[in-house]
Amino acid sequence: MKTYYENSQAVVAELGQLLGKVSEEQQQEYAQALLQAEQVFFVGVGRVRLALEAAVKRLTHLGIHCHMVGDLNEPPITDKDLLVVGSGSGESLFPLGIAKKAKTFDARIVHLTSNPESSIAQLADVIVRFESPSKSSQAFTSIQPMTTVFEQGLLVFHDVLALQLMEEKGMTFEQLKANHANLE
Repeated sequence: MKTYYENSQAVVAELGQLLGKVSEEQQQEYAQALLQAEQVFFVGVGRVRLALEAAVKRLTHLGIHCHMVGDLNEPPITDKDLLVVGSGSGESLFPLGIAKKAKTFDARIVHLTSNPESSIAQLADVIVRFESPSKSSQAFTSIQPMTTVFEQGLLVFHDVLALQLMEEKGMTFEQLKANHANLE
């Protein structure tokens, strides 16, 4: 039986492997799409949705107008907007249906996935590939169950991306803090 320390080191190594293989070009395309969009909508299911909710919170602090698909205050999407679809397999029914619907409004689509050949990828304008296990492929054998490393990767990836976007926007930590919720 492995110790907590051994497992934590293995998980950190897996995340390092995952994040280290994200294409700089794909990441840059995504960053520019976020900055150019009037509004950014995010969709994912399960733990992917949770990771994307954290991204929405942080990107909102950066002054990017973000929404989760399905939230009560979700406005309509337009051709000036971006839909970010998180799905490791790229075949999850709800995100696929939302991507198809967004295309009817001429919104741009970014797909965060481990399967760049997926049905959702076929609709995407930008694909960011995470080499990780998914329902459709095994990029490597993870010590973690199912698609955990993909979900963790989405969370950490967006935190790293936020640092880059802060720099590109010339924002300080104080400016970021000024956009933080204050009813806490």
